[in-house]
Amino acid sequence: MLLTAATVYTVALVMVLVVSQQDQRRPVDAIVVLGAAQYNGRPSPVLRARLNHALHLYREGHAPRIIVTGGMGRGDTTSEATVGRQFLVTHGVPSRAVVVQAQGRSTQASMTAVAEWLEQRRLHRVILVSDPFHMFRLRLEAQRTNLEAYTSPTEDSPISDNPVLELRYLFAEGFKIPVAWVRAAISPLTSHSRSL
Repeated sequence: MLLTAATVYTVALVMVLVVSQQDQRRPVDAIVVLGAAQYNGRPSPVLRARLNHALHLYREGHAPRIIVTGGMGRGDTTSEATVGRQFLVTHGVPSRAVVVQAQGRSTQASMTAVAEWLEQRRLHRVILVSDPFHMFRLRLEAQRTNLEAYTSPTEDSPISDNPVLELRYLFAEGFKIPVAWVRAAISPLTSHSRSL
């Protein structure tokens, strides 16, 4: 049992590391920015790095819109998504090209909200923007929500610049990935059973 758990954890870490190095930018329906902390209406350095990367992808012409995600934390008066929108509009993105999805306080909830918004508009191709360590789990969440997703990690995140902090996030992903694997595997089966 312990050997199996250790093997799964090791495989998860390897996949996180491999996918973290891949940039799959290409033409899509939307660029999706996963939320991170904001402080009194200002993006944290981590969120700012994600927004700057999305801004770069938008200016390269990869998508006509950016979807910003992230809800409100305890004591907050505004959401991460709203702060993200303000940042992007301030930096020249037309307000009509920025979509706010502020329902989620987790990766799973944010991806579900994004998928529902896109499905209502018959859109499904996205570039997911977050920190490198986050990319593999995002692909699994995209699989769960039936999105055609490509990942493009930030290139200058404060987390990546801090080896100790990056290792903490990396090791944490090793525990989160198996759960995401199960969710991604079960979701298609659940969808199939509902259609019967």
